[in-house]
Amino acid sequence: MQTQDLTSTPFLDLAFLIARVMIGLLMAAHGAQKLFGWFGGHGLKATGEFFGQLGFQPARLFATAAALGEFTSGLLIALGLFGPVGPAILLAVMVVAAISVHWRNGLFATTNGIELPLLYSIAAIRFALTGPGRLSLDAALGFQWAWTSKLIWIALAFGVLGGMVNLALRRQPASRPVDR
Repeated sequence: MQTQDLTSTPFLDLAFLIARVMIGLLMAAHGAQKLFGWFGGHGLKATGEFFGQLGFQPARLFATAAALGEFTSGLLIALGLFGPVGPAILLAVMVVAAISVHWRNGLFATTNGIELPLLYSIAAIRFALTGPGRLSLDAALGFQWAWTSKLIWIALAFGVLGGMVNLALRRQPASRPVDR
């Protein structure tokens, strides 16, 4: 009996597609929770109030930017469109989430720690460095040539820098907010 070589290109392409679509759609859904209140989310009004408790002012503007960042980055990653742009946006949002909400709670998700933002950040870096793959809109549209190593690293640097600027604009909250 002959076995399949699971390291062959078609299997790797499919595995990469599944990972990219699942992670991208999960992040888009996370953003939809904040934007629209879908999937058990709190919607933009409550999310804005939470951002205010975290020290982000004007709170609704920061909440909208975070929600749009999550939603847009997730869709771009899932579609495999515009190479490192989606991963860079995701990285920016996760830097802010990890430091402003999750850092003080330790590592694991069971205590609302940095585990999930860290995993999303690692996935974003991986997707940016490897590209969206052959089963992507970038490949179908012929865009993959545009994403040079230099542009990928610049995009990732802008993602980290964007997150850090966002954090620098944050005012220290008066009291510890309830985590969401």
